[in-house]
Amino acid sequence: MSEAMTFTQRLQASVARMGSVLTGGVWGTQAASGQGLPVNLGAYDLASRARGQGSRMMGVDQTLIWVVMALVLWGMVMVYSASIAMPDNPRFSRYTHTHFLIRHVMAITVGCVMALLAFQVPMETWEKMARPLFVLSLILLALVLLPFIGKGVNGARRWISFGVMNFQPSELAKLATIIYAANYMVRKMDVKENFFKAVWPMGAAVGLAGVFLLAEPDMGAFLVIATIAMGILFLGGVNARMFFLILGVLILAFVIMIAESPWRRERIFAIWTPSVQSTLWAKATN
Repeated sequence: MSEAMTFTQRLQASVARMGSVLTGGVWGTQAASGQGLPVNLGAYDLASRARGQGSRMMGVDQTLIWVVMALVLWGMVMVYSASIAMPDNPRFSRYTHTHFLIRHVMAITVGCVMALLAFQVPMETWEKMARPLFVLSLILLALVLLPFIGKGVNGARRWISFGVMNFQPSELAKLATIIYAANYMVRKMDVKENFFKAVWPMGAAVGLAGVFLLAEPDMGAFLVIATIAMGILFLGGVNARMFFLILGVLILAFVIMIAESPWRRERIFAIWTPSVQSTLWAKATN
């Protein structure tokens, strides 16, 4: 009973603290003025104001949070705009016009709940989980390639079926790459100017993930993971010449992969060729 109460108190405190982030501290004052969240939040400390002015969150980028919220709302508009006419196609005639929008909103809701739960976890715990989580994602990326484990759809083997749902290891790999790369750069901050000590080990780890992803094939997921790794290298303050050299090599590699794959070329050139767009749409709906 006490554990359940503790969890409830943590969740309520988390909601109050997130409210203070979004409102500048005028919401959730009562929860913040007490003992607060009973976990170590690193730089996320509450700074008291004068009486009646509530409290404010230190170390949280409110602008970033608002940008993320704007992107989420914009994504809802895009999902509805892209799917509103789907029921006009005989293949999707049994769906309502808001079917995909409702599913998207449900996914956003689950994501918000998971974000609140993740907010409970101390930063030290994420740091300890960084390498094991990344290794686990690599193992799952390898397992999905096995015919008796991975589920193949239209020539791609990207999913592991659990009956009621399909799990895509590449999605876990994206999260694991963020945590691992950030933790890695913190550990290697003293040698960040040394290519073989700082950049090469992380590049090899991301490259291994890329080998598994391209074998599925899922070049899009590899592009996302490579972008994540490059972004964290940039934020970590890696040498500019080294950064742009790696960026150039990656761009060249992706250009070659697209040029050597007919169906990838079709997707790229469909933007400028209406006839190719019609062909791709026919392939997607038949």
